[in-house]
Amino acid sequence: MTDTQNADTTRRQVLYWRLLSRLFGTDEQPALETASMAVVDDLGLPPALLDPGVSVDNLVQRFPDLGAELQDLMADKEHEAGGEVRRAALVSKLLLNVFSTGSGNVTASQLERWKQDAAWFEKGMGCEPGGLRHSPGGEEVAGVLAGIEGDLVKRMHLREVLADPALSKQLTPSMSLIEQLLRDKHNLSGVALANAKALIRRFVDEVAEVLRTQVEQSSAGVIDRSVPPKRVFRNLDIERTIWKNLTNWSPEDQRLYVDRLFYKQTARRTTPARLIVVVDQSGSMVDSMVNCTILASIFAGLPKVDVHLIAYDTRALDLTPWVHDPFEVLLRTKLGGGNDGPVAMAMARPKIADPRNTVMVWISDFYEFDRSQPLFDGIEAVHRSGVKFIPVGSVNSSGVQSVDPWFRKKLKDLGTPVISGHIRKLVFELKNFLA
Repeated sequence: MTDTQNADTTRRQVLYWRLLSRLFGTDEQPALETASMAVVDDLGLPPALLDPGVSVDNLVQRFPDLGAELQDLMADKEHEAGGEVRRAALVSKLLLNVFSTGSGNVTASQLERWKQDAAWFEKGMGCEPGGLRHSPGGEEVAGVLAGIEGDLVKRMHLREVLADPALSKQLTPSMSLIEQLLRDKHNLSGVALANAKALIRRFVDEVAEVLRTQVEQSSAGVIDRSVPPKRVFRNLDIERTIWKNLTNWSPEDQRLYVDRLFYKQTARRTTPARLIVVVDQSGSMVDSMVNCTILASIFAGLPKVDVHLIAYDTRALDLTPWVHDPFEVLLRTKLGGGNDGPVAMAMARPKIADPRNTVMVWISDFYEFDRSQPLFDGIEAVHRSGVKFIPVGSVNSSGVQSVDPWFRKKLKDLGTPVISGHIRKLVFELKNFLA
C-alpha cells in the first residue's frame, strides 16, 4: 500500500470515527472534530458539511454542485476509483443528519427538515424519495427510517401544533403522522381537529392518486376462453394468421395464400363481481388498513364491481355505505384493542351470494383475540365454497411485517398464501379476478 493510500485510509477512519462518536455519544471529541475539519478543508468541501444543524437541502442550495454528488452516493454499484475520502465525507453528512435525532421535544419544522434529509438519504441509496421500502434489500433500512420518523412524531406536541394554523401548515402528511392522527383524533376538537382532518384528507388523496395509477397500469385480467372471439377486423391476429399459413407460401408467385384467419380472444367477465374487504383495525394494521381502504374505494368506482367493506377489532363494523370515501372510513375506525376474526367472518359470509363470482380480501396479522381455529375454519369453508380468498399480512408504519406463524402455514397449505410486500401484488390479484 502506497503512502497516499495509507493517508486516505487514515482520513476516512477519522471521518467515520467522528460520525460514530456523534451518533452514539453526546459529548464532542475535540481531537476528532479538529481532524475532520482539516480533512474537509483539504478536500475543498464547505465546513457546513460537518454541522448536523445544517440540513442537506440548505447545504445543496448554498453549494449546488454537491446535489449531483449525493445522488446514488451509497447505491450498490461500481464507483469511480479515487475520491473515497470525499465520498466518506458526504456519506457521513447523510448518515449524521438522518440517524442522529437527539432527544427531547421536536418542533414541526424539525420534523419536516428531517423528512427532507431522509429524502436525500434515499436519493443517496439510489431511490426516489419514498421508494426505498420497495427496492430489493431496502425494506429493512426503510423500516428503520419509518421507526425514526414515528419516534419524532411522538416527541412532537402534536395537539399544540394542530391547534396553531401556522405550525400545522408546516406538516407534510406521512404514514407515521397519519397513524398518530388516527390514534388521537378522538382527543381533538375545534381548529386542531379541522387541521387533522385536512392532513388526513391530503394524505388519502395523494395515496389514492398513486394507487389509481397502479390499478390502471396493471394487468386487465384473464381472458374468458369459453367465449369465441368476434370475427371482426380489429380482433384479427396478424402474426398468428401468418404463422399458421406459412405452408401456403408460393415461391413461384412470391405470395402467401391465406386460407384461414385467426382472431384474438377479448371477451371478459360480464357478470358483476363482488369484492368483500375485511380489515383488522387493531394497532398493528395502520399501513395496510389505510392502503387497502383507499384501494377498496378505487375498485368501488369501477363498473361491474360491487364492493363491501368491514372493519373489526373485538367487534365488527360494516362500513360499506362509506366505501366510496376512504377519508370517511378512516375517521370511523378505532385503532387498537384486540381482534376477533370470527365476529368479522360472521358479518362477511352473508354477503356472499355467488361464491365463484366473489373475492374476499382479509387484511390482518392474524394474531387472534382468542383461538385461531374458529377463524381458520371459517376461512376454509369460504375458500372451499368457491370464493377467491386473498389474505394480506399486516405491515405497520415501521415497515416490519408480522403475521401469526400458525396462520401463515395453514393458509399456505390451503393454497391461499399470505400476500406480503408491495400493494401492487394485491392490485394484480384483484385485477386478474375482477376483469
